[in-house]
Amino acid sequence: MSHDAVILAAGGSRRLGRPKQLLTRDGETLVARVTRLVLATRPDRTIVVVGARCNEVATTLAAFDVQIIVNELWSTGMASSVRLAAAELAGRGRATLVTVVDQPALEASHLSALLSAHEDAAHEDDRDTVTAYGNAAGIPAILRACTLSRAIELEGDMGFRGLFSDMTPRSVRADELDDDLDDDADLRRAIAAGLVDDPRLPPRA
Repeated sequence: MSHDAVILAAGGSRRLGRPKQLLTRDGETLVARVTRLVLATRPDRTIVVVGARCNEVATTLAAFDVQIIVNELWSTGMASSVRLAAAELAGRGRATLVTVVDQPALEASHLSALLSAHEDAAHEDDRDTVTAYGNAAGIPAILRACTLSRAIELEGDMGFRGLFSDMTPRSVRADELDDDLDDDADLRRAIAAGLVDDPRLPPRA
């Protein structure tokens, strides 16, 4: 399926107390890891929105063929990043894969499942396709162009869930993505599960 991609990597990780973008899994930063997984889906265009620690985050992506956009308003919440990406992709008229960096259990197989579900059902059921986990649903998601174009409506930390006003999106379940990296307890669980390297240990050679 022809699609674009957006990676939201601008947050300040206030509750965690360290930039989650620069945490590592098997020696690879989380922002580089999700970028690699997203690029494996062969998007036509890939945008990474950075903000906090933007220079360090951008440096880890030097080897990837992506467009980096700096969100100067990153501290106002995720909505400002979504608006920037939507403005950059305006008029392209294709579906957009949207991901974040703080789901260390994400694998390429789930992104492929999302894209397949969206493509297979699009001719019968024109809806966005999101990830279901626990009792919630959200990112990673495939947004239709008409949904992404409404991002100007978003404010603060609303995220793109506020865009699903016309109909309930279809979903692909991935309960392993329910655990993100909001605080130190989340980080400890991720380390124990082998999903994140312990930042207190020296980097792997």
